[in-house]
Amino acid sequence: MKSNSLNLVERVTAPTPKWFKIIRTVGIALTAVGGAILTAPVALPTTIVTVAGYVLLGGTVATAIAQTAMQTEDIDKKETKEDIPTSENP
Repeated sequence: MKSNSLNLVERVTAPTPKWFKIIRTVGIALTAVGGAILTAPVALPTTIVTVAGYVLLGGTVATAIAQTAMQTEDIDKKETKEDIPTSENP
């Protein structure tokens, strides 16, 4: 199974499943909201700033994990097509 031997670049550029695309989008939104609150030019209560830091961290982690998820069915199908010799590919 070749999917275990992929490097990080191949894994990130592989097709992402639909559910993980949704998680990635939500993670980016959470990161943006947390960053906006942390960099606000007004004085905010400490609890809001603390929560914004956690939201920023959670959004960043969710985005990174969702981006590295990949569809294994497509890769397995691609491998089997390449492994089967045809008249065009001796």
